[in-house]
Amino acid sequence: MQKIRYTQRICQDQEAIESFLQTTRVGIVAMIDHESLPYATPVNFVWHKGALYFHGMGSGKKESILSQNPSICFTLFHEFGTTVDPMPCHADTSYRSAMICGKVFKVDHSEEAAEVLQCILDKYTPDYYKTTITSTLVEKYRSSHDGKAVSVFKVLTYEITVKENCVPEDQLFNK
Repeated sequence: MQKIRYTQRICQDQEAIESFLQTTRVGIVAMIDHESLPYATPVNFVWHKGALYFHGMGSGKKESILSQNPSICFTLFHEFGTTVDPMPCHADTSYRSAMICGKVFKVDHSEEAAEVLQCILDKYTPDYYKTTITSTLVEKYRSSHDGKAVSVFKVLTYEITVKENCVPEDQLFNK
């Protein structure tokens, strides 16, 4: 993979990176389809035990592409606001972003899938459900939309790059 040219923006603060991966709510999974065309779609995800997971229906375009070509680039982004400068060319954005490159595989162990799906529920609907997802539910549940089981995907990461331009909030023009 090509090195980041703007090295001043590389984030190496592992605590900040871990927090960013755990708290960002939506990521974009980018893939290449069977016609060599790009396809990118937003997904909910979790960063769990040092790995990226996302889920989806057991059918559809994402499922089809990933079964044929498991290579992905997963992007996260958070904009904090805009910075201004007397010189318009020096206006900038305060942000943090991550790119995770890797290969996706379907989680086929119902215990791991249940654990990940529970983490997704805990992230997006904390304390709403009173019972936890079990491996039995994962094995037996079928969607009313396609009659298939939910797909849980795990990314085997080979590179993560995180960039940032964090500017104090009182210096932001548009927050």
